[in-house]
Amino acid sequence: MPRIVGVNIPDNKRLEIALTYIYGIGKSLSNKILEQAGIDKNKRAKNLSTDEINQLKREIEEYKTEGELRHEITSNIKRLKEIGCYRGIRHSKHLPARGQQTKTNSRTIRGNIRHTMGSGKRKLEKT
Repeated sequence: MPRIVGVNIPDNKRLEIALTYIYGIGKSLSNKILEQAGIDKNKRAKNLSTDEINQLKREIEEYKTEGELRHEITSNIKRLKEIGCYRGIRHSKHLPARGQQTKTNSRTIRGNIRHTMGSGKRKLEKT
């Protein structure tokens, strides 16, 4: 199991997919990295030689990934909150910041707390 940028890359997956386990690397960027490194994207991670692993590490170091990228994103959100812009306010209120509707959707960011309480009719108990 190769370890690149502090992340264990799965052995039995194709490199094109295996590199996406690194935060900040998607499918298109993994293809670009593999093309620059001169490695076949259909090759399995377990079949990599040490030279190929080192070449991948060198190519990935050119991009912001993992902790560095996470830190940049959180600092950007913090800056938006401090200046009090619309997106910053939406982030601080835990609401969608990119114009999505909130009446029915956005359960993932708002949570599943707000439920409707049924039809409003009270059920009469028979005594």
